[in-house]
Amino acid sequence: MKAQSFITTIFTRDHINYDGVRPIQIYLLRTVFTLTLVFIGMFSWSTIINFEGTWKPVNAVAFCMWAAYSTMSVLGIIKPLKMLPIIALQIFYKLIWLSIVAYPLWIRDELAGSDAEQMTKDFLWVILPIVAMPWGYFFRSFFSRSAPAGRQTAHAYRS
Repeated sequence: MKAQSFITTIFTRDHINYDGVRPIQIYLLRTVFTLTLVFIGMFSWSTIINFEGTWKPVNAVAFCMWAAYSTMSVLGIIKPLKMLPIIALQIFYKLIWLSIVAYPLWIRDELAGSDAEQMTKDFLWVILPIVAMPWGYFFRSFFSRSAPAGRQTAHAYRS
C-alpha cells in the first residue's frame, strides 16, 4: 500500500511546493542537473585547467559555456524550476547541432568514424532533459503574461 501511495504522490501535480509540476519531474530535473554538473563539469573544467598553449577562440567559447552552465547546475539542483532556461539551452543547442552536423553526415553514411561521431553519441542523451522538462510549466512561466496555474492556486492551499 505504501508503494502505491508513493507512486501516486510523485505523479500528482503539486500546487503547494512546485507550482503544479509533478514531483517526478522535479526529481528528473535534479537528476539532469546533477549529471550535467558531474559529467560536463568534470570534462569542461579539467580541459580548461589542464589546457596548455593558445586556445582557438571557438573551442574556448564552447568549453567556457559548458563550464559555466555545468557550474550553474548547482542552482538547478537546489531550485530546479528557476533554472529551466539552462535545460532549454541544453536541449536546443544539442538539437541544433544534431540537425546541422550529425544528421547530414548520417544520411550520407559518413558519421561513423568521423570527428562528429563521439559528440553525436554524447548529444543523443538530450532525450533525458527533453523528458524531464515540464513543458507546460516552462511555456506558461516564460512566455505567458499570467503567472503559472500553480501559483494562482497555491495561495488557496496555504491559507
